[in-house]
Amino acid sequence: MSESTPTDVVSAPTPVLSFSPVALSAPSRAVDLQVKVSAPATGTELPIILLSHGHGRSNHLSSLNGYAPLADFWAAHGFVVIQPTHLSSKTLARSVDPDDPEAPLFWRTRAQDMTRILDQLDVIEATVPQLQGRLDRSKVAVVGHSLGGQTASMLLGARLTDPQDGTEVNLADPRIKAGVLLAAPGRGGDALSEAAAKNFPFFSTMDFSTMAAPALVVAGDKDVSPHLTVQGWEWHADPYHLAPGPKSLLTLFDAGHMLGGISGYDAAETTDDNPERVTAIQQLTWAYLRTELYPADSAWQAACDALTAGDNSLGRVESK
Repeated sequence: MSESTPTDVVSAPTPVLSFSPVALSAPSRAVDLQVKVSAPATGTELPIILLSHGHGRSNHLSSLNGYAPLADFWAAHGFVVIQPTHLSSKTLARSVDPDDPEAPLFWRTRAQDMTRILDQLDVIEATVPQLQGRLDRSKVAVVGHSLGGQTASMLLGARLTDPQDGTEVNLADPRIKAGVLLAAPGRGGDALSEAAAKNFPFFSTMDFSTMAAPALVVAGDKDVSPHLTVQGWEWHADPYHLAPGPKSLLTLFDAGHMLGGISGYDAAETTDDNPERVTAIQQLTWAYLRTELYPADSAWQAACDALTAGDNSLGRVESK
């Protein structure tokens, strides 16, 4: 029997409009914030997904130009997807100060980028004329992969202690109603590798106990990250286990850190290339956010049922 994916529960795709770059003024930032906007060509009262890229080794996938398999799919199925280029992107290497205390990952600025986007939705609508009057600003979600998952967790309520001054950092944005964490970092402390604790001290105090917003955590059971953690793949499930509900955990069988290839079409950095797995992630994340933003929509339950049907499931789901 073929692998099970929730294809039958997803709405029919529609043509997509993409517009980039849209420049948002950011006086306190090293450079203005550039974003890409992808939206269905038709429809009104469209929900919004803020998509945070990972750090990665690539030159352009970790920017507004990456994650097309996800952004294209979500936009074709009714979401407006907004993707920033964070200061951690290699595309901005010549524009940022390498001696900045937050370099090279810019953990605080990444979350602030998303808040800035929400603050400047009027500018985005004015710049993208096909978008004017079509956004539902009450229905906003955030999705992040890898380091972008850490960004998303902060926006959803996770906190940490600033390694520079010892203050608690709270970057939660109440306008964001739900999120998806894809291969996100887990807890700090003794779970970190020696290199991670030394080079990325902000990871050391990650606290998920305050991450109260609904979230889907996605982890691959072959995603072992020895450069970051002394734990196995389960480290990437920490945001589920250590945060209060409501939360769901999608564990993908045989998936590595790139989760089958979500960062780009035919991306060379993908070590576990698997189109069926990418399809499942596209559809399950879409279904999760549909149900979280529209509680009467049963897409999430239907997608979970389809995922686990048959003899060769791609993964399993648990919730609390």
